[in-house]
Amino acid sequence: MALPGFEYPRTGVGVMVVRCGNRSPFEVLLGKRKGSHAAGEYAFPGGHLENGESVEECARREVREETGLEIVEVEYCFTALIGLYAPEKHYVHIGVKCEVTPDAEPRLMEPEKCEGWGWYNLHGWMPQPLMGPTALAIFEEDAARLGFYDLEVASNVIRAFRAMRCR
Repeated sequence: MALPGFEYPRTGVGVMVVRCGNRSPFEVLLGKRKGSHAAGEYAFPGGHLENGESVEECARREVREETGLEIVEVEYCFTALIGLYAPEKHYVHIGVKCEVTPDAEPRLMEPEKCEGWGWYNLHGWMPQPLMGPTALAIFEEDAARLGFYDLEVASNVIRAFRAMRCR
């Protein structure tokens, strides 16, 4: 069964932008979304994969368009099927990770889509609510770095996906 207005799911790319070695050993870039699905939630830069574009090209373009940053080495993290935000929004979400230089600072390039960008320590306080795919990426990255699943991080993932189902 196709969703109204879509013959197939859309493809979205979320980009975990990592800054290492500055104020924290491992910081991720989050922005508070506005004007689209998941408004009011914190998420990584990202957007739609364009026709003929590779996932890496999409990640580089979206990060540049949204933050003005140039990223290094795009690494695949996960794929998720997301259909929980609204009946008309059905996505194949591809999560990737990349790095920027330790002194990189984002600029707010699309103020109609984001309230602002900030760096957050992966092992510290995270703003809430997190967009579901962002929470999932943080959970997986945290587990990969620690070698085990942190229950506090896991509760953030569960909270994010429960919030998606309530919309």
